[in-house]
Amino acid sequence: MSIQWYPHIAPFIANAPMFGFADVKLATTVAKAGGFGFIGGGYDFRPESTQLSTLDRQLAEARAVLGVKDEPLPLGVGFITLQPDGFIANAIPILQKHQVAAVWLSFPQADADHGALIQAIREQQDWDTKVFVQVGTVAAAKEAIRQGVDILVVQGTDAGGHQWLRGASLMSLLPEVRDLLSEAQNTTTAILAAGGIVDGRGAVAAMGLGADGIVMGTRFLATVECPAPSAMKQTILSSTDGGVTTIKSVRHDVFQSTDVFPRQYDGRAVIGINYQESEAGVDDDEVIRRYNEARQAGEDQRRTVWAGSSVGSINAVLSVDDVITTIRQEVRAVINRIRTVV
Repeated sequence: MSIQWYPHIAPFIANAPMFGFADVKLATTVAKAGGFGFIGGGYDFRPESTQLSTLDRQLAEARAVLGVKDEPLPLGVGFITLQPDGFIANAIPILQKHQVAAVWLSFPQADADHGALIQAIREQQDWDTKVFVQVGTVAAAKEAIRQGVDILVVQGTDAGGHQWLRGASLMSLLPEVRDLLSEAQNTTTAILAAGGIVDGRGAVAAMGLGADGIVMGTRFLATVECPAPSAMKQTILSSTDGGVTTIKSVRHDVFQSTDVFPRQYDGRAVIGINYQESEAGVDDDEVIRRYNEARQAGEDQRRTVWAGSSVGSINAVLSVDDVITTIRQEVRAVINRIRTVV
């Protein structure tokens, strides 16, 4: 199955724009392997933002790596939009300059906040880009559809990282969102599934539920090309029974002083030292002190390992090419097996 704008990518596989981890190396490697690569663009849109200047450099590097000169850059950029001030004035010009193929928006203060950003992107008549909006509830999906997005990224609660505090797994959320499009006879808006997908089995299941393609975060985190520390990758490999070893909580952000998300969002991560100490009665200030002390010493064992509940199915750090090739082989194998039982 392919999305109509990207018929050469089938099935459609994208990496999540994990800020700090989805850099130019990961995104371009995903693209060269036949997937769709996203760079995490960040959340700071001030004129002096180092996140934006870094993004500008990464997009220029991506053009060199992919050998793209005058044509649009076949990559996307994902943004966290909880503080959108400056996005239109300072982020859009960078995206237009590099002619990126896709812009991914996520985590607004209110779902309606994306309307002005999407309109500003659309008003750039010389720049044809597709707008992805991440949603975790039916209400958020309805608002994004009303805003005329090209692709809904439907995120279930099995996902690693930040997500809706109150939501559902893809098993129930995805069909309901697909029904919204079917009932409206909307044949132009596509759906990507995100949350708990790490292999071909998950990809086929998601497409059976109504997705046109998939997004993976945790699986790409545990790849050779991802800049995540090796300790973080090893934590993912050693975690099993993800429904028990990971947990959704705002506490993960509190411990590392990144608790800036609106309260309709939380995040799923591996239960680590910080969380265990907090549960044992250590107060927040002391946990934060220990976290900062470890970071200053260059140690990674207290860093939050954002990971989905399918961590138990990730058993090796692979190359991006191996991940994508294997998933496509598994998709074909699963489909062939289904044909024998129906």
